[in-house]
Amino acid sequence: MASLAWLLIPLLAAVGAGLWALLAHRNRESGKTGDISELNGYAAFRKAMEKTHSGTDAV
Repeated sequence: MASLAWLLIPLLAAVGAGLWALLAHRNRESGKTGDISELNGYAAFRKAMEKTHSGTDAV
């Protein structure tokens, strides 16, 4: 019986890793993570930095 328990440990770890991989892949496809959102954030940052502000400009 003890040998069965030792065989179940790697099996459960493999199932857990497979579930984690599926969830990680699903989040990547949704566009919430990765290069696309980072590039959009950078574009918004650049747009905000390029805006002209009223008032005096220090040189």
